[in-house]
Amino acid sequence: MARLRKGDRVVVISGDDKGKQGKIVRVLPEREMVVIEGVNLVKKHLSATPQRPGGILEVEAPMYACKVMLLDPETGKRTRVRSQVKDGKKIRVAKSGAEIVGES
Repeated sequence: MARLRKGDRVVVISGDDKGKQGKIVRVLPEREMVVIEGVNLVKKHLSATPQRPGGILEVEAPMYACKVMLLDPETGKRTRVRSQVKDGKKIRVAKSGAEIVGES
């Protein structure tokens, strides 16, 4: 079971964007990376085509999953996650005991 899923609220714990919070937009499990909304922005240069003008866009770049921690839905603080079996289904639980629900 994955620790991080699409739709989870996370906080960055190291790097240039330390302390920023956001929602996971995409998970790349094969590279152990996540893309977070509004975090780790890089400038992408696009050349002009007949369909669209060129220019410089700011896009979210992937970052390593080990650099982020989930936010506890009850306390709003960062937390570690454990898995637990409830009614025959595996769920993610924060340290406070709150169940973590994200988009699948």
